[in-house]
Amino acid sequence: MYDWLIVGAGYAGSTLAERLASQRGERVLLIDRRDHIGGNAYDHPDEAGILIHKYGPHIFHTNSERIFQHLSQFTEWRPYEHRVLAKVDGKLVPIPINLDTVNTLYGLDLTSEELVEWFAQRAEPVEEVRTSEDVVISAVGRELYEKFFRGYTRKQWGLDPSELDKSVTARVPTRTNRDDRYFGDTFQAMPKDGYTRMFERMLDHPNIEIRTGTEYADVKDAVPHRRLIFTGPIDDYFGFRFGKLPYRSLKFRHETLDQEWLQPVAVVNYPQTEDYTRVTEYKHLTGQEHPKTAVTYEYPSAEGDPYYPIPRPENAELFKKYEALADAQDEVWFVGRLATYRYYNMDQIVGQALATFDRIQERLPLAA
Repeated sequence: MYDWLIVGAGYAGSTLAERLASQRGERVLLIDRRDHIGGNAYDHPDEAGILIHKYGPHIFHTNSERIFQHLSQFTEWRPYEHRVLAKVDGKLVPIPINLDTVNTLYGLDLTSEELVEWFAQRAEPVEEVRTSEDVVISAVGRELYEKFFRGYTRKQWGLDPSELDKSVTARVPTRTNRDDRYFGDTFQAMPKDGYTRMFERMLDHPNIEIRTGTEYADVKDAVPHRRLIFTGPIDDYFGFRFGKLPYRSLKFRHETLDQEWLQPVAVVNYPQTEDYTRVTEYKHLTGQEHPKTAVTYEYPSAEGDPYYPIPRPENAELFKKYEALADAQDEVWFVGRLATYRYYNMDQIVGQALATFDRIQERLPLAA
C-alpha cells in the first residue's frame, strides 16, 4: 500500500514526491508514461556527448527566493543570462525589442529618451487590451508587430495574435534601454550538471519508487494507494467527458554539427522566414566545451504531445467544466501545467507544487 500515487515525473510530480517522502515520511509511487523522469526539462548527452534538451530549451529563471533555494538542495548552479536574437529583414537583432533593435533595424542613433517618443508616435491606441495583437500595437505600433510578432505567433499557435488572449505576447516586454537579456528575473541560472541530474537527486529517497514507461490506466486499480496526485491532462483523467482541451504541440529536429559554433547566442528566432520558429544551440546554455556543436530546430504542430494550453475564452470555459469535476474529488490533487490548463514557467510549477504541499500539510496533519 502506497500513501501516494503520483502521475507524472516532471516538476510538479517530482517536487511533491520529494516533499511527501522527506517531510512526511510517506511512501510514494511516482509513474510517468515516458521512459524517463524530468518531464519536458529532461536532458541527455547526444551522440557526440553534448548535453541537449530533448524537448527544446529550458532556461531557469525566477523572482522567488523560496523556489530557487528549494531547488538549490538538488543542484549547484551555473550563472546564465539568456539572450535571444531574431532574424528580421535579414539582420540579427535583439528580442525583446530594445534600443539596439530599433537602431540596428532602421539605421538610427536614438537615445533611450528618443526611443520612448519614437514608440509613442507609432503606437495605436486600443480602448481595451484583450488580444495579443492589442498588446503589441498599443505599445510599439503595427510595423514592429508585423516584423516580430505576427508571423512568429501564427507559426507557434496556428492562430493570428488577434485570436489569442493578451497573455501570450504580454510575456515579452519592450525595452527602451540596451538590456538584451530575455528575462529580468532576480535568479537566472542553469543546473550545473543538467536538469536530469537535478531530478535524480530530488527523487533519490528510500520512500520513493519510480516506474517510467507506465500508464496511469495500468496501475490505478492494480496498485493500492491512499491518495492521488495527478499532473497529466485533466481532460484525459475524466475520460474527455466534455471533449478535448486544445493544445499546441512541438516537433524537434536535433542535429550534431561538425563545427564549434553555429550562432552567436543560444536561441535565434525566425519570425519572418522558415517553417521552424527558432534554433537552439545548447553549449551556450551549458557552458560545455566541445569541438562539435548541437542544435535543435523547433517546429510547432497541431498534433503530438500536449505542450501549450491555447489561451482563448472558449477553452477557458471548457476547462472550468473539468475544474468543477476536479474540485469534487476528495483524495485527488491536480497540479501542473496540464492538470490546471495554464501556461506556467518551470519556477511557477515548482511554486504551485510547494503551495499544494502546504495545503496537504494543513488538511492532513501527521499524528504526533
